[in-house]
Amino acid sequence: MSELFKVIDLGVMGYEQAFEEQLRHHERVLGQRNDGHGGGVLLLVEHPPVITISNRKGAGEHLLASEDGLKAMGVQVCPTNRGGDITYHGPGQLVAYLIIDLNRHHLKLHGYMRLLEEAVIRTCHAFGIVGVRDSDATGVWVPDEGAFDDITGSAAAKICAMGVRVSRWVTMHGLAINVTTNLEHFSLIVPCGLPGRGVTSFQAQLGEACPAMDEVKKTLVLMLQDEVGKV
Repeated sequence: MSELFKVIDLGVMGYEQAFEEQLRHHERVLGQRNDGHGGGVLLLVEHPPVITISNRKGAGEHLLASEDGLKAMGVQVCPTNRGGDITYHGPGQLVAYLIIDLNRHHLKLHGYMRLLEEAVIRTCHAFGIVGVRDSDATGVWVPDEGAFDDITGSAAAKICAMGVRVSRWVTMHGLAINVTTNLEHFSLIVPCGLPGRGVTSFQAQLGEACPAMDEVKKTLVLMLQDEVGKV
């Protein structure tokens, strides 16, 4: 089998522009389905402050901030066709869009989501953070130390949100890991539409020992390559 996926670091890029990049690569991966050549692509990016809202019923109701408040904070709002609910992206957050042919890897959607979670759990572990799954909520969670103060009563805080779209069995969208993300911006929404649940980051968990973004990128890429290579 040829390479599993090519890694492209987009740097800092607006959500809408990065979405166009996803569409372009999605078409390429789909077009190579029958020729046996070429793998997928992993797009790494940091977005300027943006709230994305899926087309799930009621997702828009989880936007708590006013239009004026968002404007004052420089936060954009964009619709998205991924799964999930509402989330925030911003500087210090590593967003990874993995575009692969699930048929080529003999994966179904459930197995693919667990693969993404496992890669993130292993990335967290590499830096001394215990990441866990929640059977009731997709993503990766950490015991509630480090959740921002106005969220209480949750058993764990989310360190990585996930939302994907699968079109003709080729994936789009992916995951967002909070590295040095401004967690206060999550107060603008009900994160992932889950009231009473906290959010955390590598920085909140590790303080001065927080790794640089490039270190997290390299580790996540290795873990994703390993997990995709197993299937």
